[in-house]
Order: sequence, then C-alpha cells, then structure tokens
Amino acid sequence: MGAFVAASWHSADIGVRDLKMRDVSCEFGGHCAVSDTDSFIDEVTEEVRRDRLFGYFKKYGWIAVVLVVAIVGGTAYNEWSKAQARAKAQNAGDAILGALEANAPADRIAALDKVKSGDITPGARAIVALLEAAEQSADGDDAAAQAALDLIASDGSLPEIYRQIAAFKSASRKGSLSADERRQRLSALASPGQALRPLAQEQLALIDIEEGNTEAAIETLQGLVVDAEATAGLRQRATQLIIALGVEPETLAGQDAQAASSQ
Repeated sequence: MGAFVAASWHSADIGVRDLKMRDVSCEFGGHCAVSDTDSFIDEVTEEVRRDRLFGYFKKYGWIAVVLVVAIVGGTAYNEWSKAQARAKAQNAGDAILGALEANAPADRIAALDKVKSGDITPGARAIVALLEAAEQSADGDDAAAQAALDLIASDGSLPEIYRQIAAFKSASRKGSLSADERRQRLSALASPGQALRPLAQEQLALIDIEEGNTEAAIETLQGLVVDAEATAGLRQRATQLIIALGVEPETLAGQDAQAASSQ
C-alpha cells in the first residue's frame, strides 16, 4: 500500500514538473498545444456569438423579409402594368382601324366617337378626336370639325403636342375663321420654341399672299428655305412659292447663299 501511494505522488510530481516546463517553454516562444481550458473558452465564445447573431436575426430579420417581398412585388407589379398598357394600346389601335374601315363618313364618325368614349389613354383619345374632326370635315360639317379641333386644343388633360396639332389645324382652316383670327392663332404657334413653328410660319406666309402682301410673304418663305428646323418638303414648298411669286431662281440662290453665310 505504501509503495502504491509513493508511486502516485511520484507520478503527480512528474506531471507538475511537465506542466511547469511547458509553461516556461510557452513564455519563451516555444510551441504549445492549446489547453483544454482555452478550447472550452473558444467554444463558449463561438456559442455566444451564434446566440447573439440568432437574436439579431430574430429581432430584425423581418425587415429583410419585408424588403425582399417589396422588391419582388414591385417588380411583378411593374411588369404587370407594362403588359396592361401594351394591351390597352393594342386594343385602342385595333378599334381605331376598325372604325376607319366603315364606308360612309357618318359611320366612321359614329365608330370613332364610340372609341373615344371608351377606356383609352389621353394620347389615344386625342388621336381619335383629330381623326373624327377630319371625318367631319370630309362629310361637309365644317362647324363640327372646327368645334372638335378647338375642344382638343383647349383640353388640358391631353398631351401638349396633340393640343398644338389641333390648334394648328383649326387655325389653318379658311372657312370657319377670318384671316385676322387665323393670323392671331398662328402667330402664337410660330413663336420660338414651339414644335410647329415652321409650319405655322408657312401658313402665315399664305395669309400674306391672300391679303396681297407679297413682300412679307417672300421674306417669311426665304427664312423657311434656310431654316434648320424646316423639313426638306417644307423648304421645297417655300422655294416653289417664292418662284411662283416672281422671284427668279438665280436671285433666290444668291439670297440663300447670303443667308447661309450670315449664319
């Protein structure tokens, strides 16, 4: 029995010496294995981190879920809205083409009026109204056509370009308005920055020709010939009118060159 106790104390003493030697070796930069205590502390620390992360996710995770649902839902709604708009535009176009296939102007007017009162976009409604005014004019109802164009021009719910087109067509009609009324309306459309400025200037030149003011008409037409915003067809018409008013082609070419060099 005494021998067993002595052996145990001897083994314990050797273990203590080995532990002290390992600690000394670690203090002087030697290689040491991680102790069981360090491993336990690391495991506890990692577990605390996981618990803390899980707590954050449990507390704030709903925000991420809401964001994902909002993004997916917004994208789906956007695509659905685009598909609905395409379908509405296609249906409106088919209805307009179907209305124009009628034989008599009165039938076309009735069909277009039905399309105009349907569920269509403001732009499509403006186009239908312009087509309806053209059909009314072709049917000989100038008063109704004039009223329709004026209604389009004054409708603030329609896009501006369609309102300007309606105002231009209304001011270009000779039967319903006097020359002074047409000049007043066209002058507003011929101001700088307006989309239909060159066309309005052409109509103003035609009014000058009607009133016998040839010099003013030629001056306006010559400006259109060198106008960068005028289309090729409009410049050609202006050139033909200038020649018809008695200006020789040679003189016109020299004036065009002079105007181009001055710019």
